Amino acid sequence: MKKEDNFGRLLLLLLITFGLCWAMYYLPDKLLGLPIKRVDMLSDLRVKAEAFSMDSLRLQLEQPDTIQIDTAAMRDSISKTTGIDSIGLALRDSLYRVMYAEQGADSLGVRIEDYSVGHVGLKRFFEALRGSRERPVRIAFLGDSFIEGDIVVADFRSGLQKQFGGGGVGFVPITSVAAQYRPTVEQKSAGWKTWSLLTDHQHRYALAGMTFEPESATPSVYVKTTERYPESDTVSSLKFIYEDNLRTHMRLAYNGSADTLVEPLAPTSEIAQYERKGSFTEAFFSFADTAGFRALGVALENETGVVVDNYSLRGNSGMTLSRLDSARCRELSAIRPYDLIVLQYGLNIVTDTVMQYGWYGKRMEEAVRHLRVCFPETDILMLGVSDRSRQVDGTFETMPAVLALLHAQRQAARRSGIAFWNVFGAMGGENSMVRYVENNWASKDYTHLSFRGGKEIANALLDALMLEKAFYDEAEKMGN
Repeated sequence: MKKEDNFGRLLLLLLITFGLCWAMYYLPDKLLGLPIKRVDMLSDLRVKAEAFSMDSLRLQLEQPDTIQIDTAAMRDSISKTTGIDSIGLALRDSLYRVMYAEQGADSLGVRIEDYSVGHVGLKRFFEALRGSRERPVRIAFLGDSFIEGDIVVADFRSGLQKQFGGGGVGFVPITSVAAQYRPTVEQKSAGWKTWSLLTDHQHRYALAGMTFEPESATPSVYVKTTERYPESDTVSSLKFIYEDNLRTHMRLAYNGSADTLVEPLAPTSEIAQYERKGSFTEAFFSFADTAGFRALGVALENETGVVVDNYSLRGNSGMTLSRLDSARCRELSAIRPYDLIVLQYGLNIVTDTVMQYGWYGKRMEEAVRHLRVCFPETDILMLGVSDRSRQVDGTFETMPAVLALLHAQRQAARRSGIAFWNVFGAMGGENSMVRYVENNWASKDYTHLSFRGGKEIANALLDALMLEKAFYDEAEKMGN
C-alpha cells in the first residue's frame, strides 16, 4: 500500500510538472517589462520541422513554374486588344528572353515579371507615359496599411513626376484614419459619416472603398498642399468628387482668399466632379441642403503629367476587390481614366498558423478578373508581399508564411497573365525587415515601413519599371 502511495505521489508530481511546463509555454515574451524565454518541451522537434518548412518554401520559390496556361486562348485575346498579331507577340517574347536572359521568377526584385503572352502587360501604361506632356497619366495605387499615409506612394509619385511631369497628390478621401499623419497634404474634415467596403454591404463602391455621408447641417473639408515634395506644392486643377446629389449647395474658398464662391452642385445619381482650374495651394469646401448627398473626396493635381492616387484601406486583404460595383467603377473611369492599377496586399493575410495560400491566390485571380471588367482599358501590376518578421528565442526572423504567400501571389499573377513585382526580393529577401528596423526604415512591429523605408521600396519599383520601359521602347522600334 505504501509503494502504491509513493507511485501515486510520483505520478501526481509528474503531472503537475508537465502542467506547469505546458502553461509556461504560453507566457508572454515580456513579464513586468523584462524579457523572458518561453519554455518549449518540443523545441528540438519544432526547430527541425520549421527548418524543413523553410527549406521547402525556398525550393518552391526557386523552381520553375509548372502551371499549365492556355497560351493560345490568351494570345488570341491579346491580339484583339493590342492589334499585335501572333508573329509580333512571338517576336516580343524572343526579345524579352534576349534582354533578360531569363524568364519567370526574379528573386531580387530587380525587374518586373511580365506573365502576359507577348509581354504586353504594361503596354498601355508605357504608351500613356510617352504622351504625359499632353494629358494626365493616371495610376491607382491600391493597398492596405503598408501604404497608409502615402508611405511608398509619395516617393513613387514624386519620382515619376520628376521624370514625366505632373504635380499634386491626386485623390484625397474626405477623411481617413491616417489623415493627421499624411505629410503630403494637410487635411481636416467635420460633419461626415464614413462607410467602408470592409464592413458595409449597403452601398456601392468604386476603387476608394469608402463613401461619406453628411451627419451635420454643414459638413466641410479642408485641404492644403505641403512642401514635402516640390512637385506637389502647387497644382493647376482642384476637384471635388461626389455621388448621389439632389440639391446640395457648395461654398468654396481657396488660397486663403476671403472671397467665397457659392454654387449648386449638379444633381446626379452617378459619380461626378466639380472642377476649377488655376493655381491652388489650399481649399475649404462646405455644404448645405445635403439631403441625399454622398461624397468621395478632393483631387489636387495638374492637367498633364503623372497623377498617382493612393487608395489605401487599412485591414484590406485585396479579396474585397471582387465586390467593387462595376457600374460605379465605369463612372469613376469616365472622369479619372486609369492607365495602371497597382495592387499591394498580403500583410493582412500572412500568419504563422497558415502555410498554404492557394485559396488566397484563387481569390486574387477573381479580383483581377473583376478589375478587368471594371477597367478594361487599364494595365494591372501586382506586388508581392513584403518581408515580415516574428520573434523566435529572442531574435527576429522572417515568417515562413511570407514565402508561402509570395509563391501564391506570383502564381495568381501568372494565371491571370499580368505583371508582378517581388517586394520581398527588392527588400533583400529573408530577414531584410530586421535590417530595415535597425536602419529606422521600419517600425518595431517588424511589419510596417517608415517613410525612409518606403523611399527605398519606391526607388526599387521605379528602377524596375524603367528597366521594363527599356524593353517596351526596344519593341516599339521593332514595330511591335
